[in-house]
Amino acid sequence: MQSGGDSHGNAVHLFERDCSAQRRHQKVIEEAPAPGLTDDIRTRLHDASIAAAKAVSYTGAGTVEFLLGPDGDVWFMEMNTRLQVEHPVTEAITGTDLVEWQLRVAAGEALPKTQDELEINGHAFEARVYAEDASNNFLPVTGKLHHIEFGTARIDTAVQSGSEISPHYDPMIAKLTTHGKNRREALSKLNKALTNTHVAGTITNVSFLISLCNHKDFGNGIVDTGLIERDMETLIAKEEM
Repeated sequence: MQSGGDSHGNAVHLFERDCSAQRRHQKVIEEAPAPGLTDDIRTRLHDASIAAAKAVSYTGAGTVEFLLGPDGDVWFMEMNTRLQVEHPVTEAITGTDLVEWQLRVAAGEALPKTQDELEINGHAFEARVYAEDASNNFLPVTGKLHHIEFGTARIDTAVQSGSEISPHYDPMIAKLTTHGKNRREALSKLNKALTNTHVAGTITNVSFLISLCNHKDFGNGIVDTGLIERDMETLIAKEEM
């Protein structure tokens, strides 16, 4: 749950994200808003995130994380006092620049928008492209990127053709973020962007991500933290076809 506060006593939420698609307890594809939530659960999450920020007079951007049980119970997990990797999906559905928000709040300004001025526009996905071998328990790999080309999406990356993926840093190559008027459109755009992404010089998880985009349950918004592990053989089989 993305939230923000300022030194003037204001706090807002910027709606929720779902980060259930994970391997090795690490996120792979994130989306906003979260699919499958009832209005009651969504309201409880929003209210709790604002309450958490106000309870500590929080200043800046932060992410309040919750676990949602199969019975609908909501559990507070932690608050990350920073922007997280998946913040672009929040920016996409709210039309905000959260880095700018942080800078303005740090300079002593009030939050740029009130809660009533924030609304959800469409749906967004972010896929994390890693130099890793999905068929080998997602172990990171190294190599020189002889060629790299991304499909149409918002691209956040710090590498280019000729860059080296070393064992000394996180093996993330890029983040691809797509936005659509609804979940189906945004996911279709992500699938297309990944299909048109080409990396030469190292193994990547791009094919795996495409398989996940085409997974029936994932496509229908039926996602939980055990999805990838539960259907790993099927996802890998599709990847190797």
